[in-house]
Amino acid sequence: MNVHEVNRGVHKHRSRKRIGRGPGSGHGKTAGRGHKGQFSNPGYKALSIFEGGTMPLVRRIPKRGFTNIFAPEVATVNVGDLEQLFEAGQEVNPETLRAKGLLKARFEELKILGDGNLSRKLKVSAHRFSQSAKTKIEQAGGEAIVIPGKVPVRDKRPS
Repeated sequence: MNVHEVNRGVHKHRSRKRIGRGPGSGHGKTAGRGHKGQFSNPGYKALSIFEGGTMPLVRRIPKRGFTNIFAPEVATVNVGDLEQLFEAGQEVNPETLRAKGLLKARFEELKILGDGNLSRKLKVSAHRFSQSAKTKIEQAGGEAIVIPGKVPVRDKRPS
């Protein structure tokens, strides 16, 4: 390729396709719409989900449940994992968990769950604790510190 061939075939101001302007235009007579059929009629617009009369996929698949797009992404770690990775007296927080490779995905809040046993005294900081995790940490002599995070929006109706 040479320098003078770089822009060959590139048209900056390409003229628009003039439809229905006679046989000389190449788009005369049926104006690119073919012969007969619903697509040939003026003003016809198919729905974006239209599949030629077949029941559309949107209507075929089941629609169940609800996804809350505003719910925070919560990472979970079990007490049993803390037993394996941390020595007695160490501090456990989101940064140390990420450094140990326990938290890999993106998250907004960290929750400690109570699966497994804990025999070491650890100072655990997280946004949330399950009741069983909190009791296991405190029974081992450690402490569970709640990190302030997003405050959940509560319903204002009287209970």
